[in-house]
Amino acid sequence: MVRTVAAGLDGSAESLAAAEWAAREAKLRGLPLKLVHVWEPVPEPIAQAPLLGAETQQHWTERVPREATEGIRLRHPGLDVSVEQLSGTPRDVLARAAKDAELMVLGSRGLSGIGGFLLGSVGQAVVAQTERPVVLVRAGEQAADEHVMDPSGIPSAASLFKPVLLGLDTDSPSDTLIEFAFDAAVRRESGLRVVHGWNPPPYYAYGLPTDLGLREELSKRQIAALSEVLRPWRQKFPTVEVVEQCRYGSAANHLADASREASLVVIGRRIRRNPFGVHIGPVAHAVLHHAAAPVAVVAHG
Repeated sequence: MVRTVAAGLDGSAESLAAAEWAAREAKLRGLPLKLVHVWEPVPEPIAQAPLLGAETQQHWTERVPREATEGIRLRHPGLDVSVEQLSGTPRDVLARAAKDAELMVLGSRGLSGIGGFLLGSVGQAVVAQTERPVVLVRAGEQAADEHVMDPSGIPSAASLFKPVLLGLDTDSPSDTLIEFAFDAAVRRESGLRVVHGWNPPPYYAYGLPTDLGLREELSKRQIAALSEVLRPWRQKFPTVEVVEQCRYGSAANHLADASREASLVVIGRRIRRNPFGVHIGPVAHAVLHHAAAPVAVVAHG
């Protein structure tokens, strides 16, 4: 099976931003781009209504994917772009399509908070169900947003990439997650900023605010643990400049703040077989709500 970067396409501004980001990522990876266009059938009586007639259906099933494909080919000459048109419930179709892709890219609405496509039923289901990486891209995301300002202070996609940002839990570090982040930094020729948020064990919690010595000792342990986890990866990827940051408090809040100066945020999602449904975890959920850069959610065991 041919490896591809896949992007969910529904004609919305957020899905077009996702498709554009996916095209740039496909070029970085040297892979083809597949646009997955899902048409959800409606009951026949509704389909014949004036606002949902044959012309509307033709627009969504033919014109939207054709125009998106043509635009990407013009902006990214030489990129292999294909369209797969599928019928069914978007959350299920995209989750299945993600399983066959190197990574799946989806769009999200808004510049603050998340709604609809991302953490509505579609986006949340895809993130939670697939074991492949899923990247969420906000509407309005531009290539220049992922790069530092040029020397004159003007946003430019021709300048260097901002660093990749990795959120890492040192208690259960995932090789899959760490390698994804280092690989993303290598492809962008950028640095890697690793943020670890920590809180004291419950039996320390009451004394920590007033006992500065205890807090400093716990902080040193966390710093040492993070360095130990990253040591072999620094050796494996010697060209990547790594900045390690251990921060007391909420990991999600620290990652959201740091995302303003990142080209890509990389976070993990632990795969859990839960008979009561699928979940993405509280840290991932919070980061997806507040991050200012595209977010890659990497599932791991």
